[in-house]
Amino acid sequence: MPKTTKPLSDIEVKSAKPKEKEYNLADGNGLALRVKPTGSKNWIFNYQHPISKKRNNLGFGTYPDVTLARAREKRANARNLLDHQIDPKAHYAEQLKIKQDELACTFEVITQEWFELKLSKVKQATADKHMEMLENHVLPKLGKQSVKAIIPSQVIDILRPLEAKGSLETVKRLCRVINEIMILALNTGKLERNNLEYIGKSFISPTPKKMATITPDRLPELMQKLATSNLMRITRCLVEWQLHTMTRPSETAMAEWHEIDFQNNLWVIPAKRMKRNREHSVPLTPQTLNLLEILKQLRGNSPYLFPSHRGRGKHANVQTANMALKRIGYSGELVSHGLRALASTALNEQRFDADLIEVCLAHVDKNSVRNAYNRSDYLERRRKIMGWWSDHIEQAAIGNMSLANAKQTLRAV
Repeated sequence: MPKTTKPLSDIEVKSAKPKEKEYNLADGNGLALRVKPTGSKNWIFNYQHPISKKRNNLGFGTYPDVTLARAREKRANARNLLDHQIDPKAHYAEQLKIKQDELACTFEVITQEWFELKLSKVKQATADKHMEMLENHVLPKLGKQSVKAIIPSQVIDILRPLEAKGSLETVKRLCRVINEIMILALNTGKLERNNLEYIGKSFISPTPKKMATITPDRLPELMQKLATSNLMRITRCLVEWQLHTMTRPSETAMAEWHEIDFQNNLWVIPAKRMKRNREHSVPLTPQTLNLLEILKQLRGNSPYLFPSHRGRGKHANVQTANMALKRIGYSGELVSHGLRALASTALNEQRFDADLIEVCLAHVDKNSVRNAYNRSDYLERRRKIMGWWSDHIEQAAIGNMSLANAKQTLRAV
């Protein structure tokens, strides 16, 4: 008769003591409790491979985490696989890999990979802003879900409340960012098809908001208001500098002295401070050089052209120009970013090369324009544009009302 094994009892399993050498307590049908000298108890299932017929051991876990009853359930499952000519060890390894792959494919994990990649392409503040939107509106509901299982209706339902509140720009940005994440999953082999490609078409499109600006014919009025205001001298310099150079508020507020190339009369703004992450050179005109002479006398020991008056070693607030324009009566009519639109309109009215105007505004990759001009001709054409614009501002400042018109005698500020 075949040898039969008496099944273990819970008491036998619990009371099994360690010995000098490890030993097994058999429960039958291949299941045994292996007791080690350290006192640990592990469930072992010994079976014959369905194809090779070799003996294999498969671990079922540690007692008491895995009870006797649970170990027997695992044995029954393994026996069922063997009956179907499936190696249980290989089967469980495959299932584990599937689960690991699923964890690696969650929206949350791919989002973190996307964030690291985004940091190499945009400013930290931009990447952080996008991540904050995801954390506030998307990750709590989709974070733990596999990107393979996400369907358009889920995402649309998540974003509908934002649309209902009128946060249409936020919805638009989230649709774009979510698609960037899904495309990354697609490109890294974690996804076979991006089902969220067209989710943006399910929402109302936001109406583009133009930056508040004034028409070129009101430039004399602006210069007069600046001249007769009680703004601090350095604040006036900041507004005029931004007006002459056509730069963005942050680019002006954070300008540093080491960026000024006096030999070639250029302001070279590093890529890290530019919206498109590309270095941008601004030709300096006699008027902007005059402003620099004034700023030299106001700088103290600051590395910045426009130091903050609230703390040493800090640059001016990026909202300084906006607040100044409000104070002189342009609330709702003109914002500091609108100074760029003012310049663009005036230059286009004079029929300057439209592509070169866009380069002056740092809108277009300068390399695409250089195809039409050699390097020196390209820079010279830009200098002519910037020179005309500074001269035009000076002419608009009737009665020498611009700080940039000539070197000024400083008064106390």
